[in-house]
Amino acid sequence: MRLANRVAWITGAAQGLGEAIAHRLAREGCLGLTLTDLQHEKLQVVAQAIERESPACRVLALYGDVTDEAHVADAVRQTVQTFGKLDILVANAGVIHAAEVTEMTLAQWRWQIEVNLTGYFLCAREAAKVMKQQGSGVILQINSKSGLKGSYKNCAYAASKFGGIGLTQSLALDLAPYGIRVNAICPGNLFESPMWQETLFEQYARKWGLPEEAIRRYYEAQVPLGRGCTYDDVCHLVVFLASDEASYITGEAIRVAGGQL
Repeated sequence: MRLANRVAWITGAAQGLGEAIAHRLAREGCLGLTLTDLQHEKLQVVAQAIERESPACRVLALYGDVTDEAHVADAVRQTVQTFGKLDILVANAGVIHAAEVTEMTLAQWRWQIEVNLTGYFLCAREAAKVMKQQGSGVILQINSKSGLKGSYKNCAYAASKFGGIGLTQSLALDLAPYGIRVNAICPGNLFESPMWQETLFEQYARKWGLPEEAIRRYYEAQVPLGRGCTYDDVCHLVVFLASDEASYITGEAIRVAGGQL
């Protein structure tokens, strides 16, 4: 119960890592969760599962587009209206489209920058307005190892994530006087995530002419610890950084990548 009585907002919470983080924060004692996602029906299922598993935690599930200022502002407004405060933002929503630079369309580029970078900015800006009044708060961006090192055939994704780390460091400076900490978490390859299962394995297999299992073995072989990143690996760090145990940590981009970088 390291997050007892906290209120958290998690974006992109309808599936994958966002869903796992939501369950974990409820188990760690959060009294309220706001979950937002474009997939509202899936989000409702997640909310109901969390309330069954953690009856002490109330869940507010909202349709929300992180690139839409009105949606973002409304999510914060409803959070404060429902729970009275906002202690933690986990900016998890993200998208990816793998393509070599000469094959990347402007629309694909803009989509990734808008969701991964501008969406993070909008959510952090609105959350910070409430946290400044409180004199406390934690903002966590789910970044990527691609925010620390260029990514093959992923120029737009890497650019958005590099930008996210610059934004994280800048927000940490802006908000430190108000008792608000801002950090980025940089996972390695989450092979069980929808991003890999529904997108990347198929894209890489098609581009390289290899079976999907060979793609997985190739990426696992690059990790000194010999495996992909799991949801639990990331959730452990989310809980630590959101807790008072990390009260002297801000402006960091912390790797959870098995020694790969």
